[in-house]
Amino acid sequence: MTPEDIGVRNETYRLFAERGHAPSADDVAATMGAPAREVRQAWTRLHDAHALVLNSEGSEILMANPFSAVPTPYRVRAGHRWWYANCAWDAFGVCAALHSDGRIETSCPDCREPLTVDVIDQQPQKSSLVFHCYVPARQWWDDIVFT
Repeated sequence: MTPEDIGVRNETYRLFAERGHAPSADDVAATMGAPAREVRQAWTRLHDAHALVLNSEGSEILMANPFSAVPTPYRVRAGHRWWYANCAWDAFGVCAALHSDGRIETSCPDCREPLTVDVIDQQPQKSSLVFHCYVPARQWWDDIVFT
């Protein structure tokens, strides 16, 4: 990644956090004073470097971890708005990224029981929780959307 790519990544994340949704390449370009084509090219390099995830067409942000641009089973109330996270791990990451307390709402993937976790002072308020990854970490990027 170039310093310019890192600047595009940082602006993409800043706008995502500020607006509550994934910015378009035009949005990022406008705030950076750069052509949208250059933003899209940087996004492609960032995608290839696993710094964010583009949709299947490669034209829009799908994931800017921990944020998801599309609805998922992991909803997080943090920073006075609702967010979607990509997975249970990223749900905690939303609170961390926003430096905010929060509330995570999801369901158990095994039994489907609703599950709510409050995060206060960077700590989950339920100490009995277990986080299980179905896919080994070394294989996450083989299919990051499934993971």
